[in-house]
Amino acid sequence: MSRDNGAFDMPAEMRAFAERSMEQARTAFDSFVTAAQQAASVAQTQAMNAQSGAREVGTLAMQFTERNIASSFEFAQKLMRAKDAAEVAAMHSEFVTNQVTALTEQARELSRQATKIGATARQ
Repeated sequence: MSRDNGAFDMPAEMRAFAERSMEQARTAFDSFVTAAQQAASVAQTQAMNAQSGAREVGTLAMQFTERNIASSFEFAQKLMRAKDAAEVAAMHSEFVTNQVTALTEQARELSRQATKIGATARQ
């Protein structure tokens, strides 16, 4: 099994087995790398979707805040023109009713957006 120059002579079957083993190992490694790249791509896409969705929710929350503050200023201006306590009470009742309705709808919309973000992030 040894040549005159000191090199090791491997039997043909053993060489073929080693070559097949190396090829299988290379194929397995390539498959692993491909799967890892795909997983990284999916994770990156999900993170980008979640980040985008979070921005959308933040923007929506700011829009709601601006509307609510504007409504409060409008209410304050109306109060300053009120003629008596009965008118103040009626204005206050109307304002509270409108704000509760607005806040309820805003909460629903924020909830819908958060659910959408969650669903998008899982895709």
